[in-house]
Amino acid sequence: MSHTFCTLFYSNYLYRGLVLYQSLIDNYDDFTLYILSMDDVAYSLLDKMGLKNVELIRYEDFENDDLRRVKSERSIAEFCWTCTAPLCEYVMANNPDRPHVAYLDADMMFYRDPGPIYEELGDDSVLIVPHRHSTQYKAWEETSGIYNVSVVIFRNDAIGKGCLEWWRERCLEACRLDPEQGLCGDQKYLDDWPTRFRNVVVLQHRGGGLAPWNISSYQLTRRNGSVFVESDELIFYHFHQLELAETSILTKRPVVAAAGYSLTSQHRAFVYVPYMRQLRRAIQRVHRVVPDFAEGYAALTPRDFARAFRKGNLMFA
Repeated sequence: MSHTFCTLFYSNYLYRGLVLYQSLIDNYDDFTLYILSMDDVAYSLLDKMGLKNVELIRYEDFENDDLRRVKSERSIAEFCWTCTAPLCEYVMANNPDRPHVAYLDADMMFYRDPGPIYEELGDDSVLIVPHRHSTQYKAWEETSGIYNVSVVIFRNDAIGKGCLEWWRERCLEACRLDPEQGLCGDQKYLDDWPTRFRNVVVLQHRGGGLAPWNISSYQLTRRNGSVFVESDELIFYHFHQLELAETSILTKRPVVAAAGYSLTSQHRAFVYVPYMRQLRRAIQRVHRVVPDFAEGYAALTPRDFARAFRKGNLMFA
């Protein structure tokens, strides 16, 4: 079955977005990935690359009055979170024949095809992924939520569309990190979906949703070229808090660190080293198209990028 995915990112996340894309190509070729380019730099470069199985969305074609109203009031992260549900709705509305749409965070990599995830979805309407926090991070659930917006699948039916509409409305109202108000961007809103909506599936496959906040809970092994999480084959990993050293990007040799997390040498060898290899390939691929790209937004520190965002210097369409 052909699957429909969507993701979004600014140009300073381009390398990671390309890793996500390539991991889908390497593991499952029957899909369409819709990429919302949040600035003109990202759109122009991706357009030049001519990626197969990709449909690009210009920000100017996507923005509506609601998003225009809140954009100036929100940080980069807050605005990206605000756009998640509208992006799923946009893709669904423009593809009424597709059975479902899956949102994917750009800082992920697939290690095998996503078939087991869709097997769990079955004929239901919504699929969400639990954090499954390890013991040392369990307290985070109170502020970051029970579920993670790394992969969220919506069926193109009344329940799926109703859930999406409700989520969009909540995120337009508030989409910030505010633990005292029970807010964690777009994420805490998922906490009661299994009871608020019918036909919501919580992913049980341990190979889906592996992340630095839960990896220490599992025994990882490598068999026949695949990584296993206990008895389940690793499907995707969420590279949360991944840091790329700016000087390393410029030299095309990224140094990565999972800031705030404790990783073992096994975690690095089985999960992070393959991601580093793909990052290097993504950087090389971009530089073959635009040799000086790293002198642009990709080389900005997060603080400088945020400053440019606030000043409107990111060439929004």
